[in-house]
Amino acid sequence: MEQGLLLMTQAERDRLVALKKAKKKLITQKLAAEELGITERHVRRLLRELKRRGDKVVAHGLRGLPSNRKINADTEKEAVAILSRPVYRGFGPTLASEYLAKEHGIAVSRETVRLWMTRAKLWRARKQRVEKIHEWRPRRSRFGELVQWDTSDHDWLEGRGEGMLLINMIDDATGRWCARFVASDSTVENMNLLERYVKQQGRPLGYYTDKASLFQTAVKTKRDGSRAGKQREELPPTQIGRALQELGITWIPAHSPQAKGRVERGFQTAQDRLVKGMRVAGVKTMEQANHYLETEFLPWVNSTLAVAPASADDAHRPLEKQHDLAAILSHVEQRRVTNDYTFPLGAKIYQIARKDVCTGLRGAFVRVEKRRDGSVAARFRDRYLSITECVQRPKVTCAKPAKTKVAAKPAKRSEWNKNFDLKKAPKIWQADQDSGARPEESL
Repeated sequence: MEQGLLLMTQAERDRLVALKKAKKKLITQKLAAEELGITERHVRRLLRELKRRGDKVVAHGLRGLPSNRKINADTEKEAVAILSRPVYRGFGPTLASEYLAKEHGIAVSRETVRLWMTRAKLWRARKQRVEKIHEWRPRRSRFGELVQWDTSDHDWLEGRGEGMLLINMIDDATGRWCARFVASDSTVENMNLLERYVKQQGRPLGYYTDKASLFQTAVKTKRDGSRAGKQREELPPTQIGRALQELGITWIPAHSPQAKGRVERGFQTAQDRLVKGMRVAGVKTMEQANHYLETEFLPWVNSTLAVAPASADDAHRPLEKQHDLAAILSHVEQRRVTNDYTFPLGAKIYQIARKDVCTGLRGAFVRVEKRRDGSVAARFRDRYLSITECVQRPKVTCAKPAKTKVAAKPAKRSEWNKNFDLKKAPKIWQADQDSGARPEESL
């Protein structure tokens, strides 16, 4: 009996005490019913069971028996075998439960999958601890008020194909993504994604990026020089910075990775779920990766992780007639028109058509746009000029006469000692006397 009491809960012990008081007629069955919150009829039923079963009457009849809703052991064995495959390496319980339901028809909760994976040693829980606390910044209130923009370099295909990068734009208010896999983090690739975004959503109020050279012109200093405490003139914007200005979009630099934490945490999600999803789908090329990104991952992110903004107002602004994206999202330079109405660009020279020659064009600067499709356009004031590439004349060089080798003449031999005979020459002491020099004693 004592062992049975130890296995009971406190509520069951209280019920047993009330029933025994009613059995010993210390209290009436009506008072016992009120104390237990049941009817008198049920009290009489419990008193009859108390005589037959003893103290176990207050415990549930199915205690100690397997649950009627318990999942079959064969289902657990099948699920563990599936998750043990190499393609599901590194999957967590949440992602594993989703793929078991979607791909294999095994619909169980993530906690059940967590229990199965823990028993099969496919998952080990990690301690959740905060290493460093950063000040929390509330989301912007409107969709399109601020968009975080960054690029992630990661082994997205896990060695199955070419290396590639993921450029991502995340709205700060809603968490909606606009992403694309690219071959390089170049100005052209970032402009391509910018064009895709503004065509789909419109012009946001501002972009929030890091201080990479794509967005900010680097300050040049001497090797041992210091940038602090010096007044410097404002540097010209980069090509993306100029494009944002022409679109009326504010650029805001982030002073640390934590400042743009929303897009950084988004990359962590992509490096886990997106990589594993492409592994299961057998993605091996960039084209397949972008197809999976557009059809599978982005719809899941924007429907599952995105939130409703605090304000229903959309801060995006539509593109106006003056916003020619082909011209704005190009490489723009200024070139001076020469006296013959040409201008250089790189190693080429372009001629302005005669019909477009106007007053003030000679010696003026024209806006030259190197478009992303490879074409070149030139604009003077508000009018585009017709230009053609000049065929440069080959450089004329004077032919130099061939050098002929002249046979070397034998060197003339000196004849200063031609008639000199050492045997007939005077002795040294005779030469000394003939020289007229004074004797050594008289010096």
